[in-house]
Amino acid sequence: MRVAELSTPALVVDLATLDHNIDSMAAVRPGQSLRAHVKAHKSTALAAYAAGRSGSNSFCAATLREVDGLIRAGLGHDVLLANETLDIGALERSVNLARESNARLTIAIDSPETLGVARVAAGNGPLEVLIDVNVGMPRCGIAPGETGALAESARQAGLSVRGVMGYEGHVVGNTDRAFRVEQVAASMELLRAAHEAVGGGIASAGGTGTFDLHHWADEVQAGSFLLMDTSYSALDLPFRQSATVLATVISVNRSDGYAVGDAGLKAFGMDHGEPTIIGHTMFFTSDEHVTFVPGVGHNVSVGDRIHMVPSHIDPTMAMHERVHVIESRNTDGTVPLDAEVIDTWPVDLRNW
Repeated sequence: MRVAELSTPALVVDLATLDHNIDSMAAVRPGQSLRAHVKAHKSTALAAYAAGRSGSNSFCAATLREVDGLIRAGLGHDVLLANETLDIGALERSVNLARESNARLTIAIDSPETLGVARVAAGNGPLEVLIDVNVGMPRCGIAPGETGALAESARQAGLSVRGVMGYEGHVVGNTDRAFRVEQVAASMELLRAAHEAVGGGIASAGGTGTFDLHHWADEVQAGSFLLMDTSYSALDLPFRQSATVLATVISVNRSDGYAVGDAGLKAFGMDHGEPTIIGHTMFFTSDEHVTFVPGVGHNVSVGDRIHMVPSHIDPTMAMHERVHVIESRNTDGTVPLDAEVIDTWPVDLRNW
């Protein structure tokens, strides 16, 4: 199949750019110093490809569905649920699966309640914990001064405490690198204090936007670097856009100077803003449509293809069932329509 034959909206990734991104990350975070976050792409095939190229075979996930998918795909060498859960039934199933597959499973806890769930689930098989620390982002995480007591309670409950994790999510997307440097340092001082109280061999932190700013943490939880989006592209990182949503022009209004494509709100995560269209100007998106103004010199016709770049790759991936893989893209970032689709990777970890 050629790209021109794909039904749209179609998510397309090129290997040349993907390989560049994998290699750029590995140059700074080689091996186990990267804990690749699968929530960004939700595809075990993509995770396996990246691990095979980089040698980084520890993963983190945001949901137990992602955890289970990684283990079933043979990617259970070291899997972290970097999130709290109170779903005892689902966690018990994951622990059973880890035991049967000889996988290593760790989960984040930040309260007596999440510790209690972990303690019960650990009765079914191997389960370890990291203490999730609030390092400045108003989301999950226990106060640094309370970490030692929670870790001691976990050990008394018979659980192995591997260390701490802290996500400076309030920092990773800031376009001012000097600000990111300053705030990462401040966040890591909090995590360092917590680690001293907790003990264990792991301090896990970070993301794509701060991947090269961690000189103390043992591992960085980055995932978006593989595919990228317009939000992260604004940070002047060494990673390039490897994912594009291909759409078809289904209507042209020449008197008013706009055209319409067949990829709208149901094809993109919109929390970071509108997607962009290479060579054209975005007007607005609706459920199944994107309305745009053709670029200067572009005589757009019904049936033409447009090349759209998401502003936030993570939720965009969750809206697609598969990724079409090609060898490379054009120098302007568009996808060559005559390119061969060399593989199709299921987005098998989507949904909850």
